[in-house]
Amino acid sequence: MILGILIPISIAIDLSEKVDKFLSNESLSFLTILKDYYLNFIVIFGNTFLPLALFLAVIFFTTKLASNTEIIAIHSAKISFTRFLQPYFIGSTLIVLFGLGMNHFVLPYSNKKFIEFSRDHLNKKKYENPHLLFNSNLQLNENSFVFIKKYNTRSSTGSHFAYEKFDNNELKYKILAKRVKWNEDEEQYQLTDVRIRKLLQEEDIIQTKAAFDTLFDFRPNDLITADFKAKEMNSIDLAAFIDKSEKRGVKNLNAYLVELHKRTSLPISSYILTLIGVVLASKKKRGGTGLNLALGISLMFAYVFFLKVSEVLGAGVESNPLLMVWIPNICFGVLGGYLYLRKVIT
Repeated sequence: MILGILIPISIAIDLSEKVDKFLSNESLSFLTILKDYYLNFIVIFGNTFLPLALFLAVIFFTTKLASNTEIIAIHSAKISFTRFLQPYFIGSTLIVLFGLGMNHFVLPYSNKKFIEFSRDHLNKKKYENPHLLFNSNLQLNENSFVFIKKYNTRSSTGSHFAYEKFDNNELKYKILAKRVKWNEDEEQYQLTDVRIRKLLQEEDIIQTKAAFDTLFDFRPNDLITADFKAKEMNSIDLAAFIDKSEKRGVKNLNAYLVELHKRTSLPISSYILTLIGVVLASKKKRGGTGLNLALGISLMFAYVFFLKVSEVLGAGVESNPLLMVWIPNICFGVLGGYLYLRKVIT
């Protein structure tokens, strides 16, 4: 029910901001917008709001029980507060399992479709080709690097290619090519107008070739290093990408690690928010439902703010992504534990 309220409100706000872009794009039909944009919008934001919606639902339901003095009757029947929490946590477990499956495997597909639609129809600048990558660079291992000035992901071709190999921070081997093309069938690169330079102790050896084929330890998709790439990969592919990048010697993968860890931490927060919600709402208050909902909404926004800040800090070079992603859950978990112990003791 809570999601049924939050999602339509989010859609209405988003539609009011983008309706002019939808109307100005004649190639977009109502069904295309609905299927490619708002269906994925619902999946993405619904999954994000799921623990928070559960939190508000728990507060609303428990407040109703407290207002009708049903919780007092439960305690009078010698049912402990811990036993009272069990049905809540059974429900939370179902939400957690559903959220984990969505986050790790379904949400990346929706993110990909949502990003592609936004890039192609909403954020596209005049004369801009979304398939072009400029000034791409990639570290293959601790000593080897690749640079491409311009690369087209659709045609798998690029210009001004450079490959450099170092030994103890000294350049030992370099390949320059005016044009590079990825051959999918042969799984190798075709270089055109090539200049090869070998740096020896006494002299340099320079060779020129019109064209030749060679192998490099990277695929064209590896050139896409933007943060949204992490959002488009399911967790198995993302973990493999991180492992492969670490073996290559890539130093800062924190943005990818944050995305990977967040897919687990967000659903697990359902347990913590459920505990806090039950403890706060189980005591009958003069303000009733309104007071508890106001308190719950305040805590919900505090959690979202804390989560976003921790994600930004976690992506920093010197930070610990795992710790930063889990800090909101740790802090709210401590709060929930304190409230629970206070409730049990009193």
